[in-house]
Amino acid sequence: MKDEIRNRITSMLRGEALFDEPMARHASLRAGGPADCFAIPADVDDLRCLVKFLGESGIPYLPVGGCCNLLVRDGGFRGTIISLEGLNRISYAGANILEAGSGVENRQLAQFTLENDLSGLEFLIGIPGRLGGALAMNAGAGGHAVTDSLETLRTLLNGTVTLKRKEDVEHGYRFLNLAPGEIIVGASFRLERESREVISAKIEGFLDHRRNTQQVGFPSAGSFFRNPAGKPAWRLIEEAGLRGYRIGGAQVSEVHANFLVNRGGAKAADFIRLASHIKQEVKKRTDITLEEEVKIVGTD
Repeated sequence: MKDEIRNRITSMLRGEALFDEPMARHASLRAGGPADCFAIPADVDDLRCLVKFLGESGIPYLPVGGCCNLLVRDGGFRGTIISLEGLNRISYAGANILEAGSGVENRQLAQFTLENDLSGLEFLIGIPGRLGGALAMNAGAGGHAVTDSLETLRTLLNGTVTLKRKEDVEHGYRFLNLAPGEIIVGASFRLERESREVISAKIEGFLDHRRNTQQVGFPSAGSFFRNPAGKPAWRLIEEAGLRGYRIGGAQVSEVHANFLVNRGGAKAADFIRLASHIKQEVKKRTDITLEEEVKIVGTD
């Protein structure tokens, strides 16, 4: 990235801008090459100005939440990765409506519902990352999805913030359809009034399940592959004999076969090669093509 571009970004952004920033410092897999710029806008107006400048300058950009489902190839990302962590306001609007920015951590959102006697988002306690990322992939657990209680979605597109009702948002299992360049900046949820004791018990149930099945002990991105129809991805991987299989520093977890973990010093290429091998073996055995849930970007 040219010095003049760096200077413009630094001078215009009220948030933070890091240049030639190794994404291994941010991604939950603790792997990945450098982004030309890793920007953290302070709020929606800061984001709007940054996106406008990048668009006019022809600089590619990628909005991210908590970098939990992101893997940047070892050659890095030629452009700007925009972290939405600064959009982290959360409030109770009354009438069982909760409003939150896309940078709110999922566990923080679940805790907020507990403190305000609101039920419907307890499952988020066990999903790493931030609300924007959870919405973008319609994350879920235990038969629940984040769009179940969605009331409205706020997005930024072409310099304008638009409020969409749930029925106007195309969504389904592990997807939420956005227009090219559209960025989720916040959402509201219609929840149910419930006693704190009941909500706390639900949260503990989700935490217990996570501790028993997903505490893999090493950096991971959570589920690496989407579940195909008919059988969970972890079972397909396990039945292919790949539990514990390792390439370089990347390994199929011995605890949960759909978690690929960094056993130390893993490169992005290790995870990409491991994922490719898994897909080949599962396809060979079952004729099912697994699809990555983790977003892989950048250059080799």
